[in-house]
Amino acid sequence: MNINDYRPAKVFTVEQANAVLPLVRAITADLVQLSREVMERRERLALLNAGRNASARDPYSEELAQIEEELAKDSQQLQAYVDELRELGVEPKSGPEGLVDFPCLMDDRIVYLCWKLGEPEVMFWHELEAGFAGRQSLVAGSVAQDSDEPQDDESL
Repeated sequence: MNINDYRPAKVFTVEQANAVLPLVRAITADLVQLSREVMERRERLALLNAGRNASARDPYSEELAQIEEELAKDSQQLQAYVDELRELGVEPKSGPEGLVDFPCLMDDRIVYLCWKLGEPEVMFWHELEAGFAGRQSLVAGSVAQDSDEPQDDESL
């Protein structure tokens, strides 16, 4: 994908991202837990299958087939979590790590607000191509706000 052609379905402000964060956090927590479980089971299954010569008389072939079937169902559930996040307009980046990006308009260009499971709120951003390693702390006024209305002195 050419980053110049990228047009997200939804663009968030910091406030909007933080407002939807409780739901994103819940879905992401489920995604992280199931992702890690699936990865561990796939690794164990690969070890069990390594060097095996499966035959009709193998007492474990039925059990292994059941494990593979359960993994397939769990993989479908993982995809459902990813789809649920995408329907909210956010982009899951790593299931096992709980990384989620919120497309955002900053200085007339699309960037990502970056959040990781365990963080209390959205506090970082990065360029589209930079990824997690390029995260930068949000600075007041650096990202478009919800309201263009000036605040009066009493609200400060």
